[in-house]
Amino acid sequence: MTAPKLIVGNWKMNGLQADSRERIEKLAEAVKSAKSGAFDMVLCPPATLIATVGWFLKESSLKWGGQDCHAQPSGAFTGDISAPMLKDLGCAYVILGHSERRQYHKETSEEVLAKAKAAHAAGLVAIICIGETDAERTAGKADAVVSAQLAASIPETATPENTVIAYEPVWAIGTGKVASSDDILKMHALIRGKSKVKSRILYGGSVKSSNAKEILHLANVDGVLVGGASLKADEFMAIAEAS
Repeated sequence: MTAPKLIVGNWKMNGLQADSRERIEKLAEAVKSAKSGAFDMVLCPPATLIATVGWFLKESSLKWGGQDCHAQPSGAFTGDISAPMLKDLGCAYVILGHSERRQYHKETSEEVLAKAKAAHAAGLVAIICIGETDAERTAGKADAVVSAQLAASIPETATPENTVIAYEPVWAIGTGKVASSDDILKMHALIRGKSKVKSRILYGGSVKSSNAKEILHLANVDGVLVGGASLKADEFMAIAEAS
């Protein structure tokens, strides 16, 4: 039996208590009325909203997660959040190695690997992100870059149950650009062939309700990682229902 599509919303650094509660409640209610088992949905808000999200989603089928975690379970790491802390807040997932972390925080694949190990040890599912920049694709290095990130970011603790791979071409994140169906098919086939484990593979990069159906029904696309569109409950649900 084919597993349901996995729909993950990444709110990034957006949302305050005042403007998020209604959005969360609306999403929880919409999921309750959706066909049971039609899709799996995860919401990853900023750390300040995890407890709020957990409170409103605890009676729904939605899961929630963090956007990053430290490689150590505790210690003198001011400003960081550990995997056990996320687990303590009811999180089931954590996004790791997002291109914005790799770009702005200079995270290496080796650091992502260490964080993934920590996530697994805490009982979290690690959503490990990989993807090439526009310059790397233009130079014909997309396959090599993605293959290298995949090999260096996935730990030996990975299993199909505790690991999800998210392919997100950096040039398509927040730009309105979307990889062509052919681009996605080729890259997801490459990832499937080279992956150490047969994890679900998500596509991320300017996913919205207008293109979700086409993307979600491509071979080797097991779900989507949604950015800005996940901040609108109706739009996020429309993406899920497109699966």
